[in-house]
Amino acid sequence: MMKNKLFLLTFSLWCFYTLAQEKKALNITRTATPPKIDGILNDEAWINAEEAKDFIQFRPEMGITETPETRTVVKITYDDYAIYVAAYLYDNPKKIMRQLTSRDNFGESDFFGFILNPNNDGQNNTEFFVFSSGTQADAIESPGIGEDFSWNAVWDSAVKIVDDGWIVEMKIPYRTLRFSNQVAPTWGLQMHRHIHRDRSQYTWNPIDVTKGSFGIYNGELKGLTNLNPPTRLTLYPFISGVVNSFEGETETQFNAGMDLKYGITENFTLDATLIPDFSQAGFDSVELNLGPFEQTFSEQRQFFTEGVDLFTKGDLFFSRRVGSRPSSSITLNTNEEIHHFPEQVKVINAIKVSGRTKNGLGIGVFNAITGKTKAKIRNTETNTTRNELVEPLANYNILVVDQQFNQNSSVSLINTNVTRSGHFRDANVTGVLADLTTKKNTYNLEAEIKMSNVNLKSGTETGYSYELGFSKVFGNWQYWIGHEYADDKYDINDLGQQDRNNFSNFGVEGSYRIFEPTGIFNTYNFNGWIDYNRLSNPNTYTGNRLGLAFSGQLKSLHGFGGDISIKPGKQYDYFEPREAGRYFISENQLEGNIWFSSSYNKKFAIDVNIGGKTYFEDDRETNNIKFNISPRVRLNDKMMLIYSFDYDKINGNRGYAGTLTNEIVFGNRDRKTIINSITASQNFNPFHSLNLTFRNYWSTVLYDDNIYLLQENGRLLETDTTFGNAGLDDPNINFSTWNLDLSYSWQFAPGSFITALYRNNLFNYDSEAELNFTNNFDRLFTQPIQNSFSLKIQYFIDYNNLKKIFHKKSNASL
Repeated sequence: MMKNKLFLLTFSLWCFYTLAQEKKALNITRTATPPKIDGILNDEAWINAEEAKDFIQFRPEMGITETPETRTVVKITYDDYAIYVAAYLYDNPKKIMRQLTSRDNFGESDFFGFILNPNNDGQNNTEFFVFSSGTQADAIESPGIGEDFSWNAVWDSAVKIVDDGWIVEMKIPYRTLRFSNQVAPTWGLQMHRHIHRDRSQYTWNPIDVTKGSFGIYNGELKGLTNLNPPTRLTLYPFISGVVNSFEGETETQFNAGMDLKYGITENFTLDATLIPDFSQAGFDSVELNLGPFEQTFSEQRQFFTEGVDLFTKGDLFFSRRVGSRPSSSITLNTNEEIHHFPEQVKVINAIKVSGRTKNGLGIGVFNAITGKTKAKIRNTETNTTRNELVEPLANYNILVVDQQFNQNSSVSLINTNVTRSGHFRDANVTGVLADLTTKKNTYNLEAEIKMSNVNLKSGTETGYSYELGFSKVFGNWQYWIGHEYADDKYDINDLGQQDRNNFSNFGVEGSYRIFEPTGIFNTYNFNGWIDYNRLSNPNTYTGNRLGLAFSGQLKSLHGFGGDISIKPGKQYDYFEPREAGRYFISENQLEGNIWFSSSYNKKFAIDVNIGGKTYFEDDRETNNIKFNISPRVRLNDKMMLIYSFDYDKINGNRGYAGTLTNEIVFGNRDRKTIINSITASQNFNPFHSLNLTFRNYWSTVLYDDNIYLLQENGRLLETDTTFGNAGLDDPNINFSTWNLDLSYSWQFAPGSFITALYRNNLFNYDSEAELNFTNNFDRLFTQPIQNSFSLKIQYFIDYNNLKKIFHKKSNASL
């Protein structure tokens, strides 16, 4: 009996690895009559279509074949306008999970994925997903960026639950794909099924998760003939109106504009936003920032998140720079004060041109123009005002050239440029990148070298940076070793984002992970790291860090993990003092964190995270405790509620508090932060949704009375002088914000939406750091509330549909 089991196991593994190396192929036939996309497979187009079946599991185990009860059968056909897909996913309908979510939100649902790669290059997939609830998701995928779900296309799908499973029908118009005109092309093809109740995942062509990206495991789609790429021109005209109310004044704005996509060639697309409207972009999660580096926020504007994979090469593009706060400051005359300083610059228009040839050459061009922006300054004696230009007309440009090869490697050149009219600051950054993986997808080498030039009134500053990393990227044991360097003149912040320059850092990482269930685990991962850091100028030691981390998922689908790290010995912070050449010493920092996440398959689930930090240092008592608890309730398949509570308390924190003549002042402070947030959604069907987002942030900083002076040796000297006696302002801080967004979205036609958004927000900043939560909440609501309501209507127009309509009318008139 044991010999039989051993033989079956050996035979199964042999079959799996044989299949993994020999790509499957599916022959597609043309249909004269396209199927109706309704989830009912009674169309003539499906009768003689070849079947794709015998899917193979890759998670949690590799090489397991489908059971007859959960088998998958897919048929594909095509015509002059689109590719059509019919998938029959067998299952017990009572066990199918189908939470209704918004687009691109996977939630707790089964799904079917259809992946195409017209260039068949193993690196650039276009993915289309349909959930058992009927919701869609789509993405572009490549090894460099992973899956980018900010990319959105307009396509059609339908789902039907039947007695023995569920059915998906899809229509993928050719305008959603980029491909060249070929007589008989072979496309890359993959199909992906996810059964959510046990997290099992299957693909048509087998995948080896221990090495390589998923794209290299695509099968092949053959039989396509005489495909003529359509005119890829789609228009998204919109109108919007916004009503803002603040401190008794009401302001109304109306806007009209258009986004468009145009296929310049078979493989290259122009995206443009003309007179853009970002009034419905999500709010930023503002926090109290006591550190030396700027606070940044993720991009919320769709144009700047969609289809930007080429422009992210080298991390030189931070899209929030376009239309951000003005770049220059104001020099005030005697008896003047700033009456109004604008928070952002108006974006006039922006375009992107991007694509990739059949031979793997990718080219991207980005351009955006922002308008003149002025601040208002008031004379305190005469009460007169004047305007001062704080941001001129500015032009933002990016050029990227990226050559892919061997299905896993690339070399790139990227240049970013910001040109401001007049005598304002200009900037230019150039980077050369290489991402090289061995043919067997076992080892990887990454190298980057970058140069920045900033044109100032005082002259041009040129800086340099490079990164080098080598890693083992296959198998249970993996590792990485690398070095990154930037001199003290390297500056990419006109169109990129970097907290700091002037570093020379070395790092080593190692990890062990399992790819198949072992014991009670579906998966787990151990990893450890060592960092050694220096300044580049002067070449001096700044600190080190080493740590261990673990994360795992049980077969019950509960997850847990934790990490611990230490910074042994003296750490030299050259940025907290806010003065070049000065540093602040801390010693022996120990930090730890543990977390637990229950299975989201349950209607009630919870996430818990607990962490802490302390220093083992003479004459210093510093401790930090923080935790997050986030319960979530799936009231039914259409309604979801998530609450999150964050608490972070640090006692004895020491940091910069101001300057005196020739002295840098630090303070010993206690800081407490509490964040309450709620996210709720009601999805009536795949086309109607109601969403609520709420966040209340409160942070207090209470300083000891006496100041500390930073010594030349990096140590602090406690004094008997109070902040008031030293002539410094009260350093205590009480900071709180309130943000609430309530939105309704209706997709009334393919790609066309009506969106209504109500928003209110509050803000308070004072020195009452000893207030309790209730009293602070009352104080917050004494501040003026800003209310706004916006309505936006966007309509999708496909040039090819218009052409067909006019063609029919023309024929009818003959």
